[in-house]
Amino acid sequence: MPSATELEQLLRGADLRVTRPRLAVLAAVHDLPHADTDALIAAVRSNVGEVSHQAVYDVLRALTAGGLVRRIQPAGSVARYESRVGDNHHHIVCRTCGAIADADCAVGEVPCLTANQTHGFTIDEAEVVYWGTCPDCSTTDS
Repeated sequence: MPSATELEQLLRGADLRVTRPRLAVLAAVHDLPHADTDALIAAVRSNVGEVSHQAVYDVLRALTAGGLVRRIQPAGSVARYESRVGDNHHHIVCRTCGAIADADCAVGEVPCLTANQTHGFTIDEAEVVYWGTCPDCSTTDS
């Protein structure tokens, strides 16, 4: 977890004004990888007190646009947020409980998958979602 000073530097580096809600949301995203907005709102409220849902949504939108946060939404899931950005990693999602884990890029280059046909697009990212059963759910199914 970055310090408050490091979080402030991240915000300034993304040309975002440093505010208590932005610091609290960014800290929560670092503390709770792959958290949904409800979990982030609860974490922010425990840190700074009352804050509206809309304020958190607005901050998440600004942080995502600023490249400090990545929004992911696996099929059948609500949007989730993470602070691991810029490395084109992928995700493994449990079909049973919805747990999400990071999976590093298979090749190590951006994009890690090369399309066999680009149709004129300049491709800069590949998104892959692996689906399966997490270790906790595997043991409860046995």
